[in-house]
Amino acid sequence: MRNLDLSSTERERVLKNLITIIGLILRWFWKLLAAGTSLAANLLFIGFILLIFSLFMKPPVTVPDGAALIIAPRGDIVEEPTVISPFSRLVNGFAGLPVPEETLLQDVLDAIQAAADDDRIQVLVLSLGKMGHSGLNQLRAIGLGIERFKESGKKVVAVDDQYGQGQYYLASFADEVLLNPMGGVYLRGFGVFRLYVGELMNRLAVRFHVFKVGTYKSAVEPLVRDSMSDEDREANQLWLDNLWGRFCADIAANRGFEPQFINIVINNLPLYLRRADGSSSRMALEANLVDSLKTRPEMDDYLTSLVGRDAKGKTFKQIHFADYLQTVKRSHTAPAKQGDRVGIIVARGNIVYGEDIPGQIGSDSLCRRIRLARDDDRVKALVLRIDSGGGSAFASEQIRQELLLLQRSGKPLVVSMGSMAASGAYWISAGADRIYASPFTLTGSIGIFGVFPTFDETMAKIGMSSDGTGTTKLAGAGNPAIPLAPELGEAIQLGVEEGYGRFISIVAEGRDMEAQKVHELAEGRVWDGVTARELGLVDELGDLEDAVAAAAKLAGTENFTTVLIRESDPAFGLLRKFGSGSAVNSALPLLRPLAVPAWLRGLQQQMEVFSLGGDPADIYAHCLLPRPAVAF
Repeated sequence: MRNLDLSSTERERVLKNLITIIGLILRWFWKLLAAGTSLAANLLFIGFILLIFSLFMKPPVTVPDGAALIIAPRGDIVEEPTVISPFSRLVNGFAGLPVPEETLLQDVLDAIQAAADDDRIQVLVLSLGKMGHSGLNQLRAIGLGIERFKESGKKVVAVDDQYGQGQYYLASFADEVLLNPMGGVYLRGFGVFRLYVGELMNRLAVRFHVFKVGTYKSAVEPLVRDSMSDEDREANQLWLDNLWGRFCADIAANRGFEPQFINIVINNLPLYLRRADGSSSRMALEANLVDSLKTRPEMDDYLTSLVGRDAKGKTFKQIHFADYLQTVKRSHTAPAKQGDRVGIIVARGNIVYGEDIPGQIGSDSLCRRIRLARDDDRVKALVLRIDSGGGSAFASEQIRQELLLLQRSGKPLVVSMGSMAASGAYWISAGADRIYASPFTLTGSIGIFGVFPTFDETMAKIGMSSDGTGTTKLAGAGNPAIPLAPELGEAIQLGVEEGYGRFISIVAEGRDMEAQKVHELAEGRVWDGVTARELGLVDELGDLEDAVAAAAKLAGTENFTTVLIRESDPAFGLLRKFGSGSAVNSALPLLRPLAVPAWLRGLQQQMEVFSLGGDPADIYAHCLLPRPAVAF
């Protein structure tokens, strides 16, 4: 066997060839890798574009001739959608929690109004089983829309397995109310029931130092008492009776019986149930609360007899109002490029100092929107649609000052009150050129308070204490681990009294009243819309459209469009919130829509006032009325 003895030159040549081959292999491998990566990136990009198109480029909606329009709201009825960041949706998805569903009030009203004049729509069907909380004023607005629809000569039918109070109120506007034989109509009445923890706080040795002005300013009562005060009971009973009376009167007028009959049925429920052999559905039928009992298949057959079968022959001919909306002109969303405008700002939730977070009114954010209306020459007047129990006194004053600047610029301001516009919300509203309220609005609550807890006695019970030294008597002010300094307590009370006096002056000037007259109406007392009008706290009873018409008249314009004033497009707002600190905070309200008992939801709302925070002076103009009192 012969040994191969390569010269150094030959070895170098072989090595160079080997390096060249390896280089070619690596070069081609890199090209393939780069091409694959580019291909994958392009495919992902194309997939993303297709996803966007699939979300926004939906096929056109076809409205069947002679169809039934299904009004089936899901979740709470709201007047402005809650902005929920993608991060919050992601958190809820991982946690297995639902994202709250909401239905815009204006969407329901637009669909009903358009259907009245649409020859393709023959019947309006109310399916209300998935409807959540709604203000009575909102239900009344929908009910009046149904009344206008019926003027077209078309039929309205309500169909459901069962009806809660709010659902039944709305269903009563229908020509026919159908009920499942296994269901019922559950009317209970309105009430205010709070948890009082005064004795618990005493046992825990927690002292709540309360500073308030107003006999009826009862927001802090649950912390320092064991029962409702006589003054609070008197005030609550007045507006509860007034709202319940109007609620029953509307149902009675729709169903053709006397209003007091509803109280008779509720207060004698066992008697009426025994007459119906214990069947809630039969009791409702015999009491004329519903027109007939039908199973789901029977309801489908009945609606088919009215409008016929759909093209597939599976159910009656129908279109859901969410789809129908894609075929009609929406209100307040597409103003003309030219011409006068009436701006609408929707403000919903507690009033807090600073920026908006979901479900609250941030003073800085709302002030920016007001400035947008003031600086836009096309906007000739502003309607502030407010639904709030108040909050930070400082934030309320900042908003009021911004509204004054708008009025001084020559633009009229009209306030349209939702289900509640009380305390700090009335502080904001009092100076408007006109104030509109619903008969079901709760307003007033002219008063303010401060509350500060100390835990020094609680700590002493478990062997803890706090001690130290400072340069002044107030050096430890705000520390809940030490007793409240008398000087601080007196200073807070003086601040509250000054704030109350300021509130009285604001109302007296805005409503053109004597200060003494305002004192008589104030002291934190809450009034329903009708009573508030009689007392001069509001100008007219009416809805948002009435307020818009009044604003246009005050501005001297007849040809105008309406526009919702927002800081930016909601879609961009979502992107802006993604990854921000506020996105984390906005995940918290998503816990609210879980199916919890009404009393527990009421407790949550009851305690919200004590987590408002943010007022520089810790002074609040807030009305504590648990919404489940008139919820359904």
